[in-house]
Amino acid sequence: MEVLRQARGQLAELTGLEAESVSSFEQTEDGWSLEVEVLELSRVPDTMSLMGSYQVELDREGQLTGYRRVRRYERGRADPRAGGR
Repeated sequence: MEVLRQARGQLAELTGLEAESVSSFEQTEDGWSLEVEVLELSRVPDTMSLMGSYQVELDREGQLTGYRRVRRYERGRADPRAGGR
C-alpha cells in the first residue's frame, strides 16, 4: 500500500494534478507498473470532467522512474475497452 501512496504523491508533485485512484498495478522485474486515474479538468456537472489515465513506472524502492498519459476521457463515459457502450 505504501508503494501506491508514494506513486500517487510523486505523480501529483510532477504533474500538479490530483491522483484519484490506482486502477491497476503489477510487480515487474524492475519494480512496479501502475495505471493511475487523474482529474485533469473539473467541469459541471462532474460527469463531464476530463480524466487522464497514466501509466506509471516505479523502481523497487518505490521511486517514480517514468510516466505517460495513455488515455483521456470524460468521467461519465463508459470505457469501451471494458465492454461498455
